[in-house]
Amino acid sequence: MAKSLSAQKRGEVILSIVFSLISLIWVLPVILVLINSFKLNTYVKTDTFALPLNEMSAGFSNFIKGMTYGNYPFLKSAGYSLMVTLFSTALILVCTSMAAWYITRVDSRFCKLVYLLCVFSMVVPFQMVMFTLSKTADTLHLNTPWTIPVIYLGFGAGLAIFMFVGFVKSVPIGMEEAAALDGCGPVRTFFSIVLPVLKPTLISVGILEIMWVWNDYLLPYLVLDRTRFMTIPIHIQYLKGSYGAVDLGATMALILMSIIPVIVFYLACQKHIIKGVAAGAIKG
Repeated sequence: MAKSLSAQKRGEVILSIVFSLISLIWVLPVILVLINSFKLNTYVKTDTFALPLNEMSAGFSNFIKGMTYGNYPFLKSAGYSLMVTLFSTALILVCTSMAAWYITRVDSRFCKLVYLLCVFSMVVPFQMVMFTLSKTADTLHLNTPWTIPVIYLGFGAGLAIFMFVGFVKSVPIGMEEAAALDGCGPVRTFFSIVLPVLKPTLISVGILEIMWVWNDYLLPYLVLDRTRFMTIPIHIQYLKGSYGAVDLGATMALILMSIIPVIVFYLACQKHIIKGVAAGAIKG
């Protein structure tokens, strides 16, 4: 018995070391961005892994240069990124939770087909539809920060509905029947009874969607009018000097400023992701 416990403890230690090394590999790119954001552009290219000490140090000049470079303010790009992220996430949460509730409660062939199509959409690569999407967005005038959340709804619905359906199956239907007897219609029943119960999955899906939309580059690049609207990833991509030269120090500074909010947000909310996924998987 003692030997088996000792062997189990050694196994746990070995696994801890292995996963710590793997975590370090994943964190290494972020560390490099942090180090090089305080380094002069010349040394970013020649001494990538060196610490920004002595003559290599640029202080906060990279941050200042990145935020003031060109005719398009960085704060404006940050505002558009924030607006697109919040609007898209809110639209996805409301629409997909209602759709999942309807699919689960109305057990028909049509609903099953819609559910299968939503799940199938998760395996369709974005590259297969991006050119058609760009043309369609221009035709329907969806190429602004106020309308692009509609496109994000289409691409984010698959995962969201999949997670919501798994959780809605665990919600007792008796609660909804009691609400109907009290005179509640479908809309009031959903927002008063069902939606509060969906809180764990709402938080999980919301966190995942926020991280996705905030960091997304390709969809805004293809859809938005870049002469008028830029999100943070697009703004960073256009941080170029004459003859296409790129100031890597300023670029690293802006990348660091863009990833810090989402890292802090994820670290603060990661426990909700685990709870929501577990709730949808086990109870569903």
